[in-house]
Amino acid sequence: MTTRERMIVEQIRGRDVRDPRVLEALARVPREEFVPEASRHEAYEDHPVPIGHGQTISQPYIVGFMTEALRLQPSHRVLEIGAGCGYQTAVLAELAREVYSVEVIPALADEARARLAALRYHNVHVHIGDGHNGWLDHAPYDRILVAAAAESVPPPLVEQLADTGILVIPVGAWNQELRILQKHGTRVDLLGTLGVRFVPLVHG
Repeated sequence: MTTRERMIVEQIRGRDVRDPRVLEALARVPREEFVPEASRHEAYEDHPVPIGHGQTISQPYIVGFMTEALRLQPSHRVLEIGAGCGYQTAVLAELAREVYSVEVIPALADEARARLAALRYHNVHVHIGDGHNGWLDHAPYDRILVAAAAESVPPPLVEQLADTGILVIPVGAWNQELRILQKHGTRVDLLGTLGVRFVPLVHG
């Protein structure tokens, strides 16, 4: 069994992430390509890995959980806030029609864009900007995933979410929770939560 297969069996499927499309996407994406070369031996370990600029690549289980929570379909257009190294972006790109990703740190955005292009993810668009503002040009989005913790849910993200769309976002400073939200007209329903620990969502 490879380290990638072991990650899926033990860390992800073993913790009740069961959507076969999500598991297949995680099996296809080479996580080691998204971490610094000196940390590649940690790529499939059960914890976040620093990627520079004070940011991390999320723990594999969290990537699997958040991706499954989106209930992605092949026709969906997804907004990702916090491209980081591009790993979560690649997983989303395996499952959705188009992924629009916003990253506030220019160096990370440039690196993610180049890495995703090298791996032939042609349905990904990376933009340098403040994630609190979303990416209005391509709204509305069927799904929105936020990969950093906001103090509260940014109103522009709710506005850019299509009706019946799902938003997955970590909220809080010290005691954070991952919120799974669904929009119904002017109402936003809470579908579920999970205790998490993310780096803060940075204002650009």
